[in-house]
Amino acid sequence: MRTRVYYGEALAAYGFGQEHPFGSDRLNAFWQEMTRRGLDRQCDIGTPVACGEDDLALFHTEDYIARVKRQSQTGEGYLDYGDTPAFPGVFEAASAVVGSVLDGLKNILEARCRRVFVPIAGLHHARRDSAAGFCVFNDPGVAIEALRKRHGIRRVAYVDIDAHHGDGVFYAFEDDPDLIFADIHEDGRYLYPGTGAASETGTGAAKGTKLNLPLEPGADDTAFHRVWPQIEKFVRAGKPEFIILQAGADSIAGDPITHMQFTPAAHAHAATRLCALADEFCQGRIIALGGGGYDRPNLAAAWTGVVEAMLAA
Repeated sequence: MRTRVYYGEALAAYGFGQEHPFGSDRLNAFWQEMTRRGLDRQCDIGTPVACGEDDLALFHTEDYIARVKRQSQTGEGYLDYGDTPAFPGVFEAASAVVGSVLDGLKNILEARCRRVFVPIAGLHHARRDSAAGFCVFNDPGVAIEALRKRHGIRRVAYVDIDAHHGDGVFYAFEDDPDLIFADIHEDGRYLYPGTGAASETGTGAAKGTKLNLPLEPGADDTAFHRVWPQIEKFVRAGKPEFIILQAGADSIAGDPITHMQFTPAAHAHAATRLCALADEFCQGRIIALGGGGYDRPNLAAAWTGVVEAMLAA
């Protein structure tokens, strides 16, 4: 029962050019550190898998899927208001992200592995009908819908430690009492997308099933460890059947577009503790997604730390 990590050119293809913070070199930066630490020899390496339009339609509208396909052919324009440019083949690249995550779920649920890490994934800003914040398709959202509609798993815990609030996931499931949502992020008064206030706890029957923990710019590991126990308590109370970790590395000190000051040890701690909760409640079932992170050494250190934690758990 091994840990599976997805790696391949189809995932590297999801990037917006070398001058863009989300460049295709991000995957190689991670992989070089994986091989340096010898982790590639300890994991099952999964080949990226494309998904179908029926998979995307679990979360996204048909009109939006068709729009991405059209703009993928020309590579022109933006898929949102100006943050997420189209490029030739963007539909196929974004579909490989979603497909790899869905393949990871399948491998976990069919007991071929216990833990999965998909480095180019965790695109948590995309809305059901639009791209947003470098995110074309919302793979965590598709994964949550797939767990419900295809695998009969209702109670899912989604934990997000990216510097940016996971608004695309939060608002899509804001009224869903079975989605246990916990997010540590930089206060939205200082950083995109400007959401995720502590007062946002869910609506209707889901009120109290969402936990937002905004931190001040410059928050370090001391601040992380001060609030992390709330995450564990919250997830434990929710008794999930499956855990998704969005392990964005842009919360680490030195990221060029955020103001957080975590070290990679925070990511390793989150993965270690969530693996323990997965063992307690979910038959060990947990998938981690790379998320953001625009300083290459940072993301390499954080993501390999997550993989090491999964291997050790």
